[in-house]
Amino acid sequence: MMNSEKLKQEMRQTLEENILKYWIERMTDREHGGYYGRIDGHDKVDMTAEKGAVLNARILWTFSAAYRILQKSDYLTAATRAKNYIEEHFIDSQYGGVYWSLDDKGNPFDTKKQTYALGFTIYGLGEYVRATGDKSALELAVKLYHDIEEHAFDPVNNGYVEALARDWKPIADMRLSDKDENGSRTMNTHLHIIEPYTNLYRVWKTPELRESIVNLLDIFTEKLLNKQTRHLDLFFDDKWNGKRNIQSFGHDIETSWLLHETALVLGDAAILKKMEPIVVDIAKAADEGLQPDGSMAYERWTESGKTDNQRQWWVMCENIIGHVNLYQHFGDKEALGTALRCWNFVKNNLIDYENGEWHWGIDANGAVNYKDDKAGLWKCPYHNSRMCLELMERKY
Repeated sequence: MMNSEKLKQEMRQTLEENILKYWIERMTDREHGGYYGRIDGHDKVDMTAEKGAVLNARILWTFSAAYRILQKSDYLTAATRAKNYIEEHFIDSQYGGVYWSLDDKGNPFDTKKQTYALGFTIYGLGEYVRATGDKSALELAVKLYHDIEEHAFDPVNNGYVEALARDWKPIADMRLSDKDENGSRTMNTHLHIIEPYTNLYRVWKTPELRESIVNLLDIFTEKLLNKQTRHLDLFFDDKWNGKRNIQSFGHDIETSWLLHETALVLGDAAILKKMEPIVVDIAKAADEGLQPDGSMAYERWTESGKTDNQRQWWVMCENIIGHVNLYQHFGDKEALGTALRCWNFVKNNLIDYENGEWHWGIDANGAVNYKDDKAGLWKCPYHNSRMCLELMERKY
């Protein structure tokens, strides 16, 4: 079995030579600023594509984290470029919050306020603060936190509404993407609120933020966690009525380690004691999607029992981190074996050694998916860079 130092070396090489180099060289928009909005599955840059808030926030997080750990000036330059572009173009100076997307020249394109996008902007800014101590980035992150709490939090039914109009009024279509159900509460958005709130707490330890995080943990354990299956349910209405029709293996394993991270960052022994069995339960539920080669299927429809056997890049990344987390903190040697098999799967199937970065995924027959983006609104350097950085930083 590969030792941890060898694995850390492979992670650093993949991070720097395969991922970060690609984003600096291929995605930097030197004409209009920031980063291009899209590279298609055949590695062609679309210079006219809209620029998404989530993409730019994830670029900010990635290069901030890379600079924090590796202290290379190129990564600080890339992170600062993303931060400045977000401040100058994505922030709505009139109503607060961030626009969902801009046109290729940096003008507002889709002005809705998607709570998920605000969360990722906080995540990126919080990491920039961790890396640099920048006070203006912290002030902006805190302002966006207050925007979420003031406009998206529901004090009556608890939880965070999925999306609002530019002026924070209700909108009919709140979906994050075309594949989602139009629910006012989603597991995915709550996951990507607790994730940035946890990161912000590292640099802004206030009672109000702590209270928000503790409440989010309760939402996960009392509303989102299916008590029977131990999977996370995905879509709900205002009163938390939901359809329990999809099990997302990638989100399950990602949630397991992110909730554990939150409990560790809070530093409360009682919370950690409560959360650790839940962390293991969710990870074991996710393992229902594991394949013999260590890879993880995408999702399963509970009514038909049919599984979507795509192997998407982000699911593999979360599968690896989640299982290393089980080994590191719970002594699960079998989980380490799963992580290593999945990493071999990634090396053999998903990494594009010729052009850089990773393919979106492969289908059940092993064919590479070229129709989905190499970089875009959803294909960002965050999942695979985070996997590399997590395994470089952890002690296991």
